[in-house]
Amino acid sequence: MTAFDSRQFRDVLGHVPTSVVVVTGIDSDGIPQGITIGSFVSVSLEPPLVGFLPGTQSKTWNSLKGTGKFCVNVLAENQADVCWRFAKESDDRFAGIEWAPSLNGAPAIAGSLAHIDCDLHSDVLYGDHYFVVGHVTHLHTPTDVSPHAMAFYRGKVVEVAFPE
Repeated sequence: MTAFDSRQFRDVLGHVPTSVVVVTGIDSDGIPQGITIGSFVSVSLEPPLVGFLPGTQSKTWNSLKGTGKFCVNVLAENQADVCWRFAKESDDRFAGIEWAPSLNGAPAIAGSLAHIDCDLHSDVLYGDHYFVVGHVTHLHTPTDVSPHAMAFYRGKVVEVAFPE
């Protein structure tokens, strides 16, 4: 038995800044899909693995995982509109979003700090989330984007500036 509720748990853990990415792919019907993720992490260098934790109720992740391929778009500080658009389940989230197919065919969103193509390595259920691990197949860092990243902190999007 815990001495706190899920709201307190979320509020306290909100003090840990997390990266903001949009995981994209093409579903089995050929439609581009994407989901905002605030739990992206490097898992291993050898082999190159990354991970993230989508909720089990996510229609978007459940439609993408069957394809076995996805692209992680690391959002820049000026992409808050992209972040919030892909944070909610809705039809046609790509309307007005500039993107091109990445090397694995998933949408690479213009203006992102990096694009990380992956093949699905594993998808394991933990509580009310999946822990998804992707095997990195391609990496791309555009040179014409903002040098500042975006992070979630206490439920809000904040800019993270790094020295060059």
